[in-house]
Order: sequence, then structure tokens, then C-alpha cells
Amino acid sequence: MPKVVACGGRDEAYKDFRSSHDSGTAIALLLVDAEDPVTAKSAWQHLSLRDTSWERPPDSIDDQFHLMVQVMESWFLADRVALADYYGAGFRSTAIPQWQNIERVPKSNVYDKLHKATRGTGKGRYNKGRHSFEILRRLNPEKVVDASPYAKRFIDSLKKFSGSS
Repeated sequence: MPKVVACGGRDEAYKDFRSSHDSGTAIALLLVDAEDPVTAKSAWQHLSLRDTSWERPPDSIDDQFHLMVQVMESWFLADRVALADYYGAGFRSTAIPQWQNIERVPKSNVYDKLHKATRGTGKGRYNKGRHSFEILRRLNPEKVVDASPYAKRFIDSLKKFSGSS
């Protein structure tokens, strides 16, 4: 089974990926926020243009590099039920538009709408450090995969590397 390791910031995630990959003890996958609109043909191409100090391991393959476009919170937009369940009373789902393509929503819009939707809740306004991983854990993966081709690509890679179908 795959093991998920939350590494902190993107540079720390890259360092942990390189360490795991270079050790050769397991297949390592890197999953980070794209931070910007993706125009490159591959996740690694986007990362190498954006994070110029990152070097691609010579023996790596494209299926090891994945993006949460443009930020992890974009995936939250695919499952409003999970958001409403997590925040409870005071959550304003109408503050979040029904975007056609969650991968094209600028990160500033995602954060702005999450803050507006959550400011009246008992948990308070959305905070990445306090709320993000609990919300991510509650998301329905099928809804996220249906709304995000990048999420589907990531899940397909996990299945491929773990031997699942």
C-alpha cells in the first residue's frame, strides 16, 4: 500500500522526494501545488520552469511527478458536502461559485471564496495549517477525480505503482 507523507512546504516535499527516490527503497511520488496556471506539457516540465533549482532525477519517470492544480484547496471545490460537513453551522456554500473547471481557478480566488464561505462558522475562517488536511481526508475521491484530470492522473499512478486496478 502507498504511504502518504505530508512534508510541509514545496521545497521540503521536493527534498523528501529526492531522498526517498535516491535511496531506491521505494517508488517515490511527488505531489505539490502547481501554484500557477499550468501551460507546460507535463508536471515535471511545469515544476522545472517554476522551481528552477529542482533537478529531475535521471532515472525518474513522468508518472512520479504530480500537481494539485493550482492549489490543494482547488480539490475542495469538488466536494462541497465534505466542506459543509467539516465546517457545520454557518458554512455558506453559496459563497463558492460552481466553477466549470476547478483546475483553472486562480489560487487567490479559491482562498478568497473559502474565507468568505467559512468566516461565520464555529471553526472560523479557513486556515491551511489548521483545516486543510482534515478537509482533504474527508473528500470523496470520486468527486475529486471527476472534477480534476490532475487528481485522476495522480490516483491512476498510485494504482499503477501499488499494483491495484
